Amino acid sequence: MITLEALKSFGADTEKGLAMCMGNEALYLRLVGSVPTESKFETLSDAIKKGNLNEAFDAAHAIKGVLGNLALTPLYDKASEITELLRDRTDTDYTRLLSELFEERDRLAELCK
Repeated sequence: MITLEALKSFGADTEKGLAMCMGNEALYLRLVGSVPTESKFETLSDAIKKGNLNEAFDAAHAIKGVLGNLALTPLYDKASEITELLRDRTDTDYTRLLSELFEERDRLAELCK
């Protein structure tokens, strides 16, 4: 089960995340626990594979917003990097960036078990 201590060791700014949830720890932890199964991760990956940078940007931007609000810094930093490249519709190989994003997501998923 996920705890604030585990999230701190993950690199999350739990004070900021809790503040976004008005100090409601149960709500914060429930929202954090939903992140690993967020469908926008798959949407992002699929859109990039298809070369649909507009759809990829929309998914990345949505992910970045959620991660920022929950102050999940390791994931947020990766999502931000992808979002900014996609904002300019940069045609590049996103493989490494997606891999890093998904590794952090999987690391969070392990904490949520």
